[in-house]
Amino acid sequence: MKDLGTINIETDRLLLRRFTLLDVDQMFNNYASNPNVTRYLSWPAHQSKDITKMIITSWVGGYANDYFYQWAIVLKEINEVIGGISVVGYDDNLDSYEIGYCIGENYWNKGITTEALNKVIEFLFKEVKVNNISAYHDTRNPNSGKVMEKCGMKYLYTIEKKCKTSLGDDCDAAYYKISKDEYFKI
Repeated sequence: MKDLGTINIETDRLLLRRFTLLDVDQMFNNYASNPNVTRYLSWPAHQSKDITKMIITSWVGGYANDYFYQWAIVLKEINEVIGGISVVGYDDNLDSYEIGYCIGENYWNKGITTEALNKVIEFLFKEVKVNNISAYHDTRNPNSGKVMEKCGMKYLYTIEKKCKTSLGDDCDAAYYKISKDEYFKI
């Protein structure tokens, strides 16, 4: 593996880039303060912009590390941050990364998350040279699993009561994975 850090990645509709403190208002307004967005996530909706600023400040500090991957999803059409996608876990022994993502409710069911995940998967396999990429979702949020499947990830298994949601309830986690060999169809 050769970690490169969070570098800009572009698609036809999206720019995936580092967060900056100038993104506080857009992150807060477009997704982080919406309890519908965070319902199946491990973190609660932000109650104030101060929370959003604190989170972004920690990410900005993380960008000093080449192994830190946290992208703002910017919709070029409106030039606003509408979501985020990141490496949320890794296993150095297996050269494996786990990805997490979220997007504002106004942008659901438009293929945006699939477009972002596809490009991050491509980047991690082609540039970083990871061997495996995984992700999981709360089983009550099957649309997240559909995003993973559209990106070539295969369902592996479900672990009961694996995580807690932002509401504090236990959730079952459905795991998906794609290997380098599957991606390149070797």
